[in-house]
Amino acid sequence: MGVTDGDLVAVHRHRSDVSAERWRDVFAAAERSIDNLVYAALLLHEQIPGWNDLLREKAGGGVRVRVLIGDPDCEAVCVRGEEESFGHGIQSRCHLAAMHYLPLTVISGIAVRVHSTTLYNSLYRADDHMYVNTHLYGVNAYGNPLLRLKRTAAGGMFDAYAASMDAVWHTARPREE
Repeated sequence: MGVTDGDLVAVHRHRSDVSAERWRDVFAAAERSIDNLVYAALLLHEQIPGWNDLLREKAGGGVRVRVLIGDPDCEAVCVRGEEESFGHGIQSRCHLAAMHYLPLTVISGIAVRVHSTTLYNSLYRADDHMYVNTHLYGVNAYGNPLLRLKRTAAGGMFDAYAASMDAVWHTARPREE
């Protein structure tokens, strides 16, 4: 019998098993930070009405907002498109995500960066809560498992994923027009 990390709250078979309302509630409750490491994560704009407005409101209230989106022209994004038999679809989704986030790049407290890393997991963080969208080879993100974490102690799973996000943040470049 294995040992379970105390940070693990739930495992969902598919990312799509978590309602848009639940996603919104997690981010709306943030008081310190919101961080997302994704290629595109269009679900946030498509399923959460006023997503950009929510981020503006949070930043206006002192919440640090960091968004990492995939560089549509990088090799890692192209490879993911091939692996998922989605072709240029992922590249197109990265372009669309960049367009959605462009108006936020001038808002104090919000930083949007573009990364070129292989995305092993998409990470969605609000304070001490995090969704980890794992990536199975050949499966689109919505059909992959989703871990729900809550930071309970230093050095657990939550901190490991947070450190991974920070490492990518430091390699990324600011989103430009």
